[in-house]
Amino acid sequence: MTLNFDFEDFKTYFPELTGEQFEQFLILPKIYIVKNENVNVISRKDIDNIYVRHILHSTAIAKIIRFKKGTSVLDVGTGGGFPGIPLAIMFPEVKFTLIDSVAKKIKIVNEVIDELHLKNVRTKQIKSTMLNGSYNYITGRAVTAFPAFYESVKHLIKLKSGDNALIYLKGGDFEQELSEFPSAKIFKLNTWFKDEFFETKKIIVLQNK
Repeated sequence: MTLNFDFEDFKTYFPELTGEQFEQFLILPKIYIVKNENVNVISRKDIDNIYVRHILHSTAIAKIIRFKKGTSVLDVGTGGGFPGIPLAIMFPEVKFTLIDSVAKKIKIVNEVIDELHLKNVRTKQIKSTMLNGSYNYITGRAVTAFPAFYESVKHLIKLKSGDNALIYLKGGDFEQELSEFPSAKIFKLNTWFKDEFFETKKIIVLQNK
């Protein structure tokens, strides 16, 4: 398998990262390739493009929002750990909770967390509608239409915090989905990343005032 991971390209996008963080990102795709041989948490057609379609796609959120030290992030429907794990590498002083309803996916995520020695991440096998608690930020990656995503997580956002938002990675045209969310902001990822994969990829940010 030829792994399309342009490490120098990644360093250009995020020059502020430490040597330890770059090392974690360098080994991350290799970990997933091994894991994916036994449990298919990333589609077979995507695994050789894991850098662009999963890692870089996840870290795009860091181009929009810089999470403050001590804030909490809930990654809903994390699947194989995206965008949660790449973001946890980027923000080691932020508390991440990664949830998914599928046990085998959470098992793989826990193994990846252990291999990376991440201390700021915990996981739970649960649906967001069954979860209790409150978080500064909630992330998701095209698990459903945005209104449905909002309804499933709105009880989990810290309404009285100045630092809060729903952050949703999504592709294609979805303006009609946002008709009931006039304050939502849309960011086009090809603003920062040159790969053609990002031509139709965007981030929705909805802050609770």
